[in-house]
Amino acid sequence: MQTLFNTRKVAAAQRVRAAGVSAMLITHLPDVQYLCGFTGSNAVLLVFTGKRAAVLFTDGRYTRQAKAEAVGTTVVIATRSAMQEACALLAKSGVRSCGVDASHTTMAALEQMRKAMPIGRRSIFKPLPSLIAMERERKDADEIARMRRAAKLGCELFEHILGFIDYGMTEAQVAAELEHAARLRGAAGMSFETIVASGERSALPHGHATAARLPRNGFITLDFGVMLNGYCSDMTRTLYMGKASAFERDAYEAVLAAQTAGVEITAPGVSCEEVDEACRSVLRKAGLAKWFTHSTGHGVGLEIHEGPRLAAGFKQKLEPGMVITVEPGVYLSRRGGKDFGIRIEDMVLVTAKGHEVLTAASPKAWTTI
Repeated sequence: MQTLFNTRKVAAAQRVRAAGVSAMLITHLPDVQYLCGFTGSNAVLLVFTGKRAAVLFTDGRYTRQAKAEAVGTTVVIATRSAMQEACALLAKSGVRSCGVDASHTTMAALEQMRKAMPIGRRSIFKPLPSLIAMERERKDADEIARMRRAAKLGCELFEHILGFIDYGMTEAQVAAELEHAARLRGAAGMSFETIVASGERSALPHGHATAARLPRNGFITLDFGVMLNGYCSDMTRTLYMGKASAFERDAYEAVLAAQTAGVEITAPGVSCEEVDEACRSVLRKAGLAKWFTHSTGHGVGLEIHEGPRLAAGFKQKLEPGMVITVEPGVYLSRRGGKDFGIRIEDMVLVTAKGHEVLTAASPKAWTTI
């Protein structure tokens, strides 16, 4: 692992150098974890573009953990705040310019950095794009292996919950069972708050589990993911309880066709907006496009939402190693008819020649309970 982290730090230093600065203060914890392996809740990583190694600053709570996890990285246990210690080393280094991540550095944090520097050197900080997040978009072999395992666990949980769901239980009970089963199978936790939205609540794209009881007739949307070995999974399946109307069945088939079209077009060189349009065009033909109210997908990795974003106007090209979600949905609110929603989501790895569906073990065909 030390070799892997060293490779990542070298690549990060090259990006920092290309951005026109001599160092970068990294405070976003997933970026810190990606570059050196440290998983504590308080950390600053100072990356230099020259021969000097990266330095990790944290506090006394993590003395043993930092030395165990951040192998190959110099560790400083701060007696002041980690940021103050990092800036003190930066001041001594003679570096004339230092990047900070504009997406994750608040005005208050930037002011703290400036105050920690000598008066004549407080202007060295330069806001930059999320350079490390850009690096994280393309997963290496180790990350892909971890994400395959996380996705596989998600599929196993879905199969488990199919045998658990019954009319009359609450959405919260379903979510609790999913989360309990995930823990028993080795997950560190869920990668986001589990969504269980049933009946008319399925028309809420992010309908978190409540005390509402599962209906005799209606859709149930299950959107969940696990955190396993540091990496997230993400999948959505929509079930039906009872006997559906022809309109409900047709709407489901349209969403499934849209999701299939988005997955099938996924390949290196295809733009994010092309995947989005592949899904929308199917729903447009079915007369349901106006009910598709969110983007088609996002990257997944150390965080549940990473780049790239799959949406209209996003021209970024997909590259091998990216792991994305493809998740079209429709959320109908109709006068004189019951509201309902349908979403289907897979995690998809972009490969050298096309794609691999990481959640393929979980069926997407119409399923009734």
